Amino acid sequence: MKMGNPEDFTNFFNAVIDAKAFDKISGYITTTRQSDKAKIIAGGNFDKSKGYFIEPTVIEATDPRYITMCEEIFGPVLTVFVYEDDQFEETLDLVNTSSPYALTGAVFAQDRTALVLADHKLRHAAGNYYINDKPTGAVVGQQPFGGGRASGTNDKAGSILNMYRWLSPRTIKENFVPPTDFRYPFMQEA
Repeated sequence: MKMGNPEDFTNFFNAVIDAKAFDKISGYITTTRQSDKAKIIAGGNFDKSKGYFIEPTVIEATDPRYITMCEEIFGPVLTVFVYEDDQFEETLDLVNTSSPYALTGAVFAQDRTALVLADHKLRHAAGNYYINDKPTGAVVGQQPFGGGRASGTNDKAGSILNMYRWLSPRTIKENFVPPTDFRYPFMQEA
């Protein structure tokens, strides 16, 4: 995957947003290099001499609660955890409980029963949930986007749900025929 200046549209990746993000993301990679619970299986290089560039990195974790499995990492780092086929349901429980974050998630499967089970078990594990599609985030005005748990309030940017978050409803009633009595009409004597 080609990295470089975003003005060159042949580049698929560009630099992360700033030095703080670069230091945090490269720190995860450095920690993984020294870990006995995970290993880098692709990428893993980074350089900030000419921008904050981090090579797309794939980490394989043997511990499902390894730090990069549980943290939100806003950079090109993907962590995978290989589980046994007969441990699918237990692995879904791990996914649902291993992180305080719930921004985006995706499940890939051909078995419809597995997809339905994953949808049920992971109901609160991602504000944006993708089935057999890449979890790219949303396009404002086309698909709402928002997270749950520590990822946010689950308000959906680009939808009416987000707008409601910023409103304070106020009801006004105006009567052009002022009352002449405090009693309601049904209280009048017959």
